[in-house]
Amino acid sequence: MAFLSNAVLILFIVTATVVLLPQLVGSLVGLVFRGVGWLIRRRTRSRREYVIARARSEEEEGRAPRAKDSTHSLARNQEDEDWEKVDNTSGVKTASSSESGGGEDAEWDGIIGFFHPFCNAGGGGERVLWEAVRATQKRWPKAICAIYTGDHEVNKATMLERVETRFNIHLHAPTVVLLYLTTRKYVVASSYPYMTLLGQSLGSLVVAYDAFTLLVPDVFVDTMGYAFTLAFSKWLFPAVPTGAYVHYPTISTDMLASLDDQSGVQGINSGAGKGLKGAVKRRYWQLFARLYGWVGRHVDVVMCNSSWTSAHIRKLWGNSKSADNGEGDGTAASPAVVFPPTAVSELESTIEVTAESERTRRPVLLYIAQFRPEKNHPLVLRSFARFLQERAKDPANADKPPPQLVLIGSVRHASPDETHIYNLRLLAHELRIRDNTTFLCDASWPAVLSHLSTASVGVNAMWNEHFGICVVEYQAAGLICVTHDSGGPREDIVVDLGDGATGFRAETEEQFAGAFEAALALPETEKVAMRQRARRSALRFTEEEFSRKWLRQVEKLVKASK
Repeated sequence: MAFLSNAVLILFIVTATVVLLPQLVGSLVGLVFRGVGWLIRRRTRSRREYVIARARSEEEEGRAPRAKDSTHSLARNQEDEDWEKVDNTSGVKTASSSESGGGEDAEWDGIIGFFHPFCNAGGGGERVLWEAVRATQKRWPKAICAIYTGDHEVNKATMLERVETRFNIHLHAPTVVLLYLTTRKYVVASSYPYMTLLGQSLGSLVVAYDAFTLLVPDVFVDTMGYAFTLAFSKWLFPAVPTGAYVHYPTISTDMLASLDDQSGVQGINSGAGKGLKGAVKRRYWQLFARLYGWVGRHVDVVMCNSSWTSAHIRKLWGNSKSADNGEGDGTAASPAVVFPPTAVSELESTIEVTAESERTRRPVLLYIAQFRPEKNHPLVLRSFARFLQERAKDPANADKPPPQLVLIGSVRHASPDETHIYNLRLLAHELRIRDNTTFLCDASWPAVLSHLSTASVGVNAMWNEHFGICVVEYQAAGLICVTHDSGGPREDIVVDLGDGATGFRAETEEQFAGAFEAALALPETEKVAMRQRARRSALRFTEEEFSRKWLRQVEKLVKASK
């Protein structure tokens, strides 16, 4: 009997240990992280006070000259005054008034930290960042927007000037703070020749720690896709609300499927699942997907840039039974779809799309995209070469001006981008299309506008482009789109809204070449009709729509921070 009692006691102890030990270890680890977070807060308190004091001082310095300068233009005065008003155009203030006591919410003067180590890259992700900052400034004029960046070569004045030149976004300088990271190299893909996804994700923890030791914000938002930093923030500072704007899932089921692709069109890992190496890669990706999902479930508010991205994040961060609730409610199980801002209004007012303006269009194919491998510029070059070869066989085209290809994109200096564009120039030379191809690096917004107003066709060749801001810009400018038949362009942008096609979609070199020919060969009346349909379609992606949806989600974070 005693033996039986001892056996039961031992069984109970073992069971209790198995059940309670992980919880105990988890609690102890949690306490350690919170203790580290408390120390970080304590050590950065003086910097926080300095950042706030500096912002208020710049605000006062900016007001003094305006009060004395009687020659200051009325338009400029009005622009400056706008920053001191709450943006009521989106309707969010009305929605929040009942919750936060009317104008009290507009008086929030906390710090929103934007984690964006490459904020000077000049791409679509950076447009989202700066448009988000502008919307946040107008909604909470007293709030400070702190951007964690690794762009040491650019000071704030230069950065804001480039933002205005590149994106035509004017920001209120006093409440913008750049915090310079010293560890950005740990998130550069080239630092990890093997297990790149895991390496960059773990490296982002180092960069996040660097960011927090500079300043602990009241709200922490990742706008570049480093989900691990948000979970890290939660472990260190449980009271700091976190938000994610996801441009592209770090890993997706489409990436896993591409390992078995035999066509060679599904990204740079197409067909890489063969043999032992492929099996190891597949298992590694599967395990990483689980880790990525676990990390993502720590985020308080989740926004995605497209229906495609939302579907993947819902599956990875939520669960397989997560429902699609339209635009989503901002949770990991149902992310809010917040389409990126595009200069639709400006393009509409600047570029005319009529039968008369059709005569000013030239047979030019325009591709606006950062010069990076994933944008698949070689596919466009080869397709264009094939198109020119086929076109030359028709005697009827002998007297017509030869079509031109213009590629515009940003280049990150002292990076692999420079080597990439050099190789693209070599490829254009090898394909014998050098005289028909123009490369423009880091073009200003006025230069981009000029090309959008005179080109005829807009091209995008990236497989599973998460959204495709350039495609929307094509539509708003009245270009006929030829895009890759995948991702955001297929699901959200180049779609038939009920009144006809708004462009062409393709996957292979042959299909792109055929689509180029079809787009340029359309009768003039159909060209104008398609351009106008595309422009109407682009109205779904305005800056105003982005601001309205962005603020709806960020308000949740501001409310939680109080």
